[in-house]
Amino acid sequence: MSVRAIVGAHWGDEGKGKVVDYLAAQADLVIRYNGGANAGHTVVPDERGEFRLHLVPSGIFHPQVECLVGPGTVVDPEALLAEIEELERRGVSTARLFIAERAHVVMPYHIQRDGLEEDARGERRQGTTRRGVGPAYTDKAARIGLQMGDLLDEPYLREYIPVIVEAENRILAGYGAPPLDASMLLQQCLEWGKRLKDRIVNSHLLVQRALRRNCTVLLEGQLGVMRDLDWGIYPFVTSSCTLAGGAAAGAGIPPHRIQQITGVTKAYTTAVGEGPLPTEMPPEQAAQLREIGNEYGAATGRPRRCGWFDAVAARFAAELNGFTDLAVMKLDVLDGFEQINICTAYRIDGELVAVGEVTTMPRARLLARAEPVYEVLPGWRCSTGAARRFEELPAEAQRYIQRIEELVGVPVRLIGVGPERRATIER
Repeated sequence: MSVRAIVGAHWGDEGKGKVVDYLAAQADLVIRYNGGANAGHTVVPDERGEFRLHLVPSGIFHPQVECLVGPGTVVDPEALLAEIEELERRGVSTARLFIAERAHVVMPYHIQRDGLEEDARGERRQGTTRRGVGPAYTDKAARIGLQMGDLLDEPYLREYIPVIVEAENRILAGYGAPPLDASMLLQQCLEWGKRLKDRIVNSHLLVQRALRRNCTVLLEGQLGVMRDLDWGIYPFVTSSCTLAGGAAAGAGIPPHRIQQITGVTKAYTTAVGEGPLPTEMPPEQAAQLREIGNEYGAATGRPRRCGWFDAVAARFAAELNGFTDLAVMKLDVLDGFEQINICTAYRIDGELVAVGEVTTMPRARLLARAEPVYEVLPGWRCSTGAARRFEELPAEAQRYIQRIEELVGVPVRLIGVGPERRATIER
């Protein structure tokens, strides 16, 4: 039996979906432990081509794997149903997909409020995807949210919906938005419950059964450490815990049962949305890398900001999470570069913050003034896409991976050299 958490080590979009899909071949249960439909995992499992998942765990392409949308998530039922329909249409069975009854519901008014709040921020916008995730977590913390299990309780819905709609309409009125119709919202909730009732489960029983049977469990995270609510570049963060510690709570797994923690990075750095990104490239160079790597958001299609590998952030993430190993994705995207930079330190107001025995990450307002200090390595100027063993990589590419290991202080066990599942080197 093993329990392994998959955690984004940078700003999100690191390739966690591919890593989970690859590792799920040997798994029994995959649990998505945080977030909602505000980000996506891109997976190319086989000849069926590319899939973009937003709520469904990336183990879904393995028929033996049970997949659970965990209690730490927030679920837009409409988005989830559309995702299920698309998977089934393309020949992927979702018969073993379940949703924790304690997961919270992203309601239509959460999505509406998300957009209104972001527009109202003006120049201080946070880069939200407008999928309602932040407002849903707000209501959860305020103890006025709706859980997925509540969709199966019609008497409760008939009591709850009019009360919450009255409160929500007062908020919407402040933005000059039209009021909600309580009867229409009630019918929508009842319809969601009807369509999802066979998937909504007591996840504690499912997880404990897996642990008693010594099953192999993967805990799939969304976004990355730099978007964590407590440790990320606040306020340009998500509304949930992206760390391995959050995986225990968000999945319902005792912390001591998590034996491996895999940090996932790209061979470079990307981010979607606002906030500091110290290693961001100049526009022309970023555009070149963006096109080679197809760096567009899986949830929104927004162009990702691109930068060189940030070892300061990755080391910080490793120390916070206790990474046992790293997965470095998209090494092949750097195949054509003559030289490659790695950020080993920041200079902030004349002071140096460097990778060292203990590496800290400045708060976002300081980080916005950070100037990256680079170490320059030679590129390899040849294709890595056909490599399936580490020794088959060019010597310069091997040295690049080894330098990442040295700086982050964690061994690299998986290397991605293409989008397909098979384009993976396991060390």
